[in-house]
Amino acid sequence: MTDQEMTVVEHLTELRKRIIWVLAVFIVALIAGFFCAGPLIEYLKQEPIADGVPIISLHPSDALRVYMQFAFLIGLVAVLPVALYHTWRFVSPGLQESERRGTLYFIPAACFLFIVGILFGYYVVFPMIMQFMTQMTKSIGADPNYGIAEYFGFLFNMVIPFGILFQLPIVVMFLTRLRILNPMRLAKVRRFAYFGLAVVGVTLTPPDIVSDVLVIIPLLLLYEMSIWLSRIVYRKQLKEQEEWESEYGLKADEVVR
Repeated sequence: MTDQEMTVVEHLTELRKRIIWVLAVFIVALIAGFFCAGPLIEYLKQEPIADGVPIISLHPSDALRVYMQFAFLIGLVAVLPVALYHTWRFVSPGLQESERRGTLYFIPAACFLFIVGILFGYYVVFPMIMQFMTQMTKSIGADPNYGIAEYFGFLFNMVIPFGILFQLPIVVMFLTRLRILNPMRLAKVRRFAYFGLAVVGVTLTPPDIVSDVLVIIPLLLLYEMSIWLSRIVYRKQLKEQEEWESEYGLKADEVVR
């Protein structure tokens, strides 16, 4: 009983150390992001996404708020691989050697897809939304002027969810590796998944067919990519199980019993 309690304490101590490491890296990245935010803000302000609409400050604290928003985003992007790595290091002792090597590749893939999702949200979805909103404002005879805090706040609310949505293939691969999902189950619920992704795409885009298609198609391709990657992982699992059975002469579930 004492050994078991010590094991739990050791795990909690290790978890605390890794959380401290992640928080420390995030704080350092947050501070660095605060100083790097200026050129990035200037670059985004010069982009033609706002369609020539002036961006103004409506409150004395708007500049500080925008700097903090950018610092948070920079810190989030910088700490993501560190957080994933420490998560992997924490759970890796409970994995087999093949699983340990396979799950390690999830870290760069997840970071890459997160950045791709942010870029997709910024360069594809956000311009369509801004053009639609600007035209709506002009249609009622109002002169559009965007508050800088509201403008960038709206920007982050649009692009960060796409960074999360683009994690779908990685999540599916991870759940397949844990034998929670498999490609047959994903293919079986394809129609429902398509409907859900279509609802998400329509919700996040202006009410016109072109914008809907430009967003829905990449989301559907992400789901199909998830099925394809799940199939690769599943076949590898079957091969490992066959090797196990041929070596020991019994099935894996019998070993568990």
